[in-house]
Amino acid sequence: MPVISAPHELLDSGVYVDLRAALGRPLYLKCEGFNFAGSVKMRTAAGLVAAAEAEGRLGPDKILIESSSGNLGLALAIIAAGKGIRFVCVTDPRCNPTTLRLLRAVGAEVVVVSEADEERGFLHSRLEYVRRRCAEDPRYVWLDQYANPANWIAHYESTAAEIAKQFPDLDLLFVGVGTGGTLTGCARYFRDNGDRVRVVAVDAVGSVTFGQPPARRLIPGLGTSVRPPLLDPSVAADVVHVAEVDTIRRCRELAARGLLFGGSTGTVLGGALEWLDTHDPDGQLTAVAIAPDLGERYVDTIYDDAWVSAHFGADVLEHLANA
Repeated sequence: MPVISAPHELLDSGVYVDLRAALGRPLYLKCEGFNFAGSVKMRTAAGLVAAAEAEGRLGPDKILIESSSGNLGLALAIIAAGKGIRFVCVTDPRCNPTTLRLLRAVGAEVVVVSEADEERGFLHSRLEYVRRRCAEDPRYVWLDQYANPANWIAHYESTAAEIAKQFPDLDLLFVGVGTGGTLTGCARYFRDNGDRVRVVAVDAVGSVTFGQPPARRLIPGLGTSVRPPLLDPSVAADVVHVAEVDTIRRCRELAARGLLFGGSTGTVLGGALEWLDTHDPDGQLTAVAIAPDLGERYVDTIYDDAWVSAHFGADVLEHLANA
């Protein structure tokens, strides 16, 4: 087991869940939640901070600032605390209450943008706030997870390489899409190393990332209301869109078997199973899905019957209970 001296030094747990026992489907979940940030975003945050340090952008008088729906913000907050750097997380009302408490627990300043842009949603409002604050005070350093190549490079150098080592006969990789960093990094890695593996993108219904019309989204993590400049959609071999009701169903399905995962993982799992049911019904392909997060931060939302009933209706809650 590793011995570490800083939280960002713990990244890869090497844990995969074989879903044949739980779901009867030959699909492996790569669990990215076993680090101090509890999500795959610890890799992204570590890469962004390391790049900023190499460029000489960070110093004792600087303040990190970033827009985030939750997981990347928490990862940056933890790394900043470990390095003694001030950090401001700009988020919105969809951020899980538990994540907000965790951000403040490690010393982050949290700004919740309450008004969404009429056309481009909360993300646009968050980004405008960050830009204004940076323009007003030169001490602020915006890492810009949406456009910074250090985002996808982190997953090219670590996430994809680890999966390739564990599964040399891999056929399919399912990746959830937020900023596009994980998808871009993994797809480029496999393209540069034989081009055998198909990388399938999983997005949320209501996200505009792949040209779909915008719609209400309540579960933070995957999907965007502003297409991320980092992402080249052509890197994906295919795209699956998952409705939030299906995200909740998949999360609860795993939780009933003792596997408590987060909303992003439920979405990725839902997309992977839908794709495999259509394209590989006999289970002949070796497939891995990246599970971005664990479930404890969602106990007040997707695992809470009152929250589900209030936002999706009592009929949906009854259907989930009987599924």
